[in-house]
Amino acid sequence: MSADDQVVERVRASFERQGLMRLIGARLTEVGEGRVRITLPSSPQVSQQHGYVHAGATSAIADSAGGYAALTLMADDAEVLTVEYKLNLLAPASGVRLEAVGTVVKSGRTLSVCTLEVHAIDGDEQPTLVAVGQQTLIAVRADSSRSTAPEA
Repeated sequence: MSADDQVVERVRASFERQGLMRLIGARLTEVGEGRVRITLPSSPQVSQQHGYVHAGATSAIADSAGGYAALTLMADDAEVLTVEYKLNLLAPASGVRLEAVGTVVKSGRTLSVCTLEVHAIDGDEQPTLVAVGQQTLIAVRADSSRSTAPEA
């Protein structure tokens, strides 16, 4: 397995452990060096009272996309946690799905910075930019993070 394949597998395995992403139906659809895309189908389960995708779901996929983008450039023995992020909601999130893209701007030994974009996709129409943001992440030792979900 190549180094690139190992990074992709590491990100995919971590994503599969995320209960929230599974709960809302998000999918990891692209993993590249310093760039990750997560897709969320629109559904009543992630909607708000006006029928748009809820800002909480929009921000959750943006946060995860940035976090995994940063993880692709971190040491093999590191995991990633969000330190902070800011997301501007630019338009109502409507369409058949949302696509969040996290892109690393600066990858440091301890801290990394990512840009976040979320687009609404509706059929063959041009994607609509519904959110943009910036995120700071920290690398932590893999053995210091919780590797399993807490018991219910």
